[in-house]
Amino acid sequence: MSRDNAEFWFDPICPWAWMTSRWILEVTKVRPVNVKWNLFSLAHLNRDKELSDEYKSKLIKSWQATRVIAAAQRLKGDEIILPLYTAISSRIHIGKREVELSLFQEALSEIGLPTDLAKSAEDESLNEIVIESHERGIKLVGNDVGTPIISVNGTAFFGPVISPAPKGEEAGKLWDGVLGVASYPGFFEIKRSRTVGPIFD
Repeated sequence: MSRDNAEFWFDPICPWAWMTSRWILEVTKVRPVNVKWNLFSLAHLNRDKELSDEYKSKLIKSWQATRVIAAAQRLKGDEIILPLYTAISSRIHIGKREVELSLFQEALSEIGLPTDLAKSAEDESLNEIVIESHERGIKLVGNDVGTPIISVNGTAFFGPVISPAPKGEEAGKLWDGVLGVASYPGFFEIKRSRTVGPIFD
C-alpha cells in the first residue's frame, strides 16, 4: 500500500495545534501516512497587529519555544522535532507549566539532548530558521490562517480544529473526511463556533 506524505506546522504554545498533533499521531497508527513536522510562529504571524499585553507575553513564549526546537533541529536534524515538541508542549498544555528555562531543560533532558540548548530560547539569530519554516507553510494556505497547517500530497489546509482528539479508527475516519473535502480545488472553508475548549484527556 502506498503511503501519503504529510507535513504538519505547529506553534508549541498553541493548545489547538497540540490537539490536532495528537490526532495526527493517532492517524499514523491506522492510515499509511508519513509526517514531517515543521515550526510555525504565532509571534511572527502577529508581528504587525495591535495586541493586548497579555497576548504579547504569550508571543514572547512562542519565540522562546520555537527557538529551542530550532536549535535542536540544527544540531540533530528534523527527526528531533516531534519528540522535543511533545516533551515541551506536554508540559505546557498537560502539565500547565510556565514557559521558562527549567521547562526547556527538563524537556531536553527527557529526550537526551544537552540542557544547555535551553539557553537558545533567547537567541534571536534562530528566528531566521523559525520564520523560514513558518513562511513555507503560510505560502501553501495564505495569510488569514493560523496553526495548525497540514499539507498532504499537494493539498494544504488550516486545521482541523478539534477537541478532544479522536483515537483509533475514529481518527482515521476524520482523516479520510478532511482529505476528501480538502482535495476539491474549489473547497475553502467549513466552520462553526467552538462549544468546548481543548480537552486533553
